[in-house]
Amino acid sequence: MFTFAHISDIHLGPLPRLTLRELASKRITGFINWHRNRRKHLLVNTLDLLLSDMRLRGPEHLMITGDLVNLATPIEIKLAGEWLESIGKPLETTVVPGNHDAYVPGAHHRSVREWYPFIAGDDSPEDWPDEEHVFPTYRRRGPIAIIGCSTSNATLPFSAGGYFSARQARETANLLKRAKQDGLFRVVLIHHPPIRGAAPSHKRMIGIRRFAAALSVGGAELVLHGHTHLNTVYTLKTHHGDVPVVGIASASQGPGGHKPPAAYNLFTLSGKPGAWNLACDRYGLTETADAIAHEQRRILWGTEEAIPQPPPLTLDL
Repeated sequence: MFTFAHISDIHLGPLPRLTLRELASKRITGFINWHRNRRKHLLVNTLDLLLSDMRLRGPEHLMITGDLVNLATPIEIKLAGEWLESIGKPLETTVVPGNHDAYVPGAHHRSVREWYPFIAGDDSPEDWPDEEHVFPTYRRRGPIAIIGCSTSNATLPFSAGGYFSARQARETANLLKRAKQDGLFRVVLIHHPPIRGAAPSHKRMIGIRRFAAALSVGGAELVLHGHTHLNTVYTLKTHHGDVPVVGIASASQGPGGHKPPAAYNLFTLSGKPGAWNLACDRYGLTETADAIAHEQRRILWGTEEAIPQPPPLTLDL
């Protein structure tokens, strides 16, 4: 039995003081959006409550699919690195970046360099390689292979799209083949949903067809994403069969917004190649915003009988 958790779209706040030079860019639109909308609903207390509940359930690995920050200022990126160090060890936490982590040109590079211990694959250089081709990454943890992909890139104002390149698609397919040869359950991490229509046109992922081709060539058992701030389960059809594609609400989302309150998914894996069992239990913020409770269980692979029920644990403020 192996358990792993998934959170996304942390959007650590509050915003730091920004200089006029920092605001003289796309950041001005994000700055206005934060003060008009996001700061009312993205709450640090909510994030802390979610993480406390998750720790009590003891997942063996944590996966984070991007948007750790808001405007990708240097101080935000540095503080996000300190936050990562406070919640777990790099060997027990895997991160891929999101569009907010690459909000302006150069930010993606700075984010990946700062968070590199939580990003680097098992075969990656120990120190930051000072080049852009970090992704895809490959991490083996217990019976799973974690393939980290990046759609993180700077975009124009009022755009939040992602890009998945042909090079990354080829290398992702090769890593998936390698994981299959090792008899591992393959989990692909990516920020933007690789599903047509899952995000509005100005927030979509460019390269959805390339991503689907990579999975058709290499095969996979699970895709985890963020970006939409929604609790969703899609299916991606490949030559190897249907692959569950699972999204999760923002880990900082408080009650009363247009998006669902904060949640995390806890996955329980058992079985072996060709006979995997995988349950996905979602835990989310209650309507009163003072507790985290079990919301839903879905069996993504195998049968219900092969996986024990989650313990009846609820954390209150």
